Amino acid sequence: MSNPNPDSKSKSSGRVLPTIARILLGLGFAVFGLNGLHPFMPQPKTPMPEGAMAFAGAMMKTGYMFKLVAGTQLVGGVLLVLGLFVPLALVLLMPVLVNIIAFHFFLSPAPGAFAPGVVFMLLELYLAWVYRKAYYPMLAIRAKPN
Repeated sequence: MSNPNPDSKSKSSGRVLPTIARILLGLGFAVFGLNGLHPFMPQPKTPMPEGAMAFAGAMMKTGYMFKLVAGTQLVGGVLLVLGLFVPLALVLLMPVLVNIIAFHFFLSPAPGAFAPGVVFMLLELYLAWVYRKAYYPMLAIRAKPN
């Protein structure tokens, strides 16, 4: 017996792939955000370069910035895992993700250090594309108040 709807396979993958990407990205940010607030992952064995140490130290010395970034990661990650306010979560996480990539590019360019950031960026961009219609009102050139 043949499948009466040959497009059913592509339609189901069109629903499953964004869900998988959303949950993977959400779990990644939730875990790293939680680690930023309550460290449980082992520290790297090789010391960070001087510039990276200075940057991390400055964020810690503010008393709030490191916690704010970690909290943003945690909240954004949980929203993605739960599938709530997904376009908002993606907008909140994009500046964090850009900074993660810039940090590794400019301050700590260790081999392989880019991998998580690149994977997260690909997931982020894919999801932003999937949810692109949610951003149309926000991207209006001349938005009018209600």
